[in-house]
Amino acid sequence: MAGKDSGLVSQAVRLAFDVANGRSTLSKLVPPCLFLLDAVLCALVIWKIPYTEIDWKAYMEQVSQFVSGEHDYTAIKGGTGPLVYPAAHVYTYTALYYLTDEGKNIFLAQQIFAVLYMATLALVMTCYWRAKVPPYVFPLLILSKRLHSVFILRCFNDCFATFFLWLAIFLFQRRDWTAASIAYSWGLGIKMSLLLVLPAVGIILLLGRGFSDGLKCAMIMLNIQIAIASPFLQENASGYASKAFEFTRQFYFKWTVNWRFVGEEIFLSRPFSLILLTMHALVLTGFIVNKWLKPAGKPLSAILMPILQFSSPFSPREEPIIASRVTPEYVMTTILSANVIGLLFARTLHYQFYSYLAWSTPYLLWRSGAHPIIQYGLWALQEWAWNVFPSTPISSCVVVGVLATTVALIAMHEDESTAPPPTSASGRKND
Repeated sequence: MAGKDSGLVSQAVRLAFDVANGRSTLSKLVPPCLFLLDAVLCALVIWKIPYTEIDWKAYMEQVSQFVSGEHDYTAIKGGTGPLVYPAAHVYTYTALYYLTDEGKNIFLAQQIFAVLYMATLALVMTCYWRAKVPPYVFPLLILSKRLHSVFILRCFNDCFATFFLWLAIFLFQRRDWTAASIAYSWGLGIKMSLLLVLPAVGIILLLGRGFSDGLKCAMIMLNIQIAIASPFLQENASGYASKAFEFTRQFYFKWTVNWRFVGEEIFLSRPFSLILLTMHALVLTGFIVNKWLKPAGKPLSAILMPILQFSSPFSPREEPIIASRVTPEYVMTTILSANVIGLLFARTLHYQFYSYLAWSTPYLLWRSGAHPIIQYGLWALQEWAWNVFPSTPISSCVVVGVLATTVALIAMHEDESTAPPPTSASGRKND
């Protein structure tokens, strides 16, 4: 009897491992079950935890001025200061303004953001599944206290930007280049934080769509930005540019989540800002040269020189071969690594920025080849640090440490899935 019980236990353990690692037919049930569980959790959050006012009222005050006819960005202000987000933010919150009785129906707003959260989670889970991520990683997608807070209890515009970022990733994975470009551009039009992944988007379009068609997608993105901004550009073009994409903004030390440990004097200094900018550029260049351009099978100079002359660096025969290497895994790894690199060297991070990070870290830690215990451990450290309020030197050190570790692990991982095959072999295969 004891031997029989032992055999049943071992079979159960084996089944659990097979399900967790995607080797069982039951594995496909893990994402929908977790999704339904999170839907219940969202309902409980709205029911049990009080809403916290931070930016919603200011958003509504700014929108009320817009709907009243004010199109000068420098004149639109709210309780937390001037309007500093691009035009798609204004249009998005104008819709919410009307749906929620001019922003007064907070309960309805929370329900809308809960639906937005669930829609984003559905996209994230779909992207993970297409990238062949095993089910044991999926629980990390629903366990974040801070992420639920950002979406459902704060109603930040970062939530919409995050949704369109993941919609773009999903569409890029499906090779729907035009729709992905539109989704990305609209997200960028909500908040310029999505500029962090622009280099990755550009490389994906170059390799996946080719030079001329990739350039067309870039023009679509640019034209969308011009079109949505046109009412404001006609009123005060320089005012819109300076506010919607304000690169010279002075950040407050009291709100920083990531650089508390360096002290206020260093945080506010120009040398510190320049060091971060330089490090960002160096690490980004390293990833571009050593990882993201690997499917092209060419050195950077052989790609860059033709582009500077407005010609394709790839022959008509090379383009479909290279495009075939832009896999769902490649799309996810490239965009999410660009995102995390940008967050690592960001001048400052506020709590709402966790919406960009929370669903990036589990994938990158898995993709790096780290042991599951390390994946869960680093995720737990990150979640703890982002839930410390206000941030402390220790919590901010952990925030930066986990970001740096994630970037280092993905940098050291040798990804062979997008490496070009030997030239002779590829030539014979595609003759």
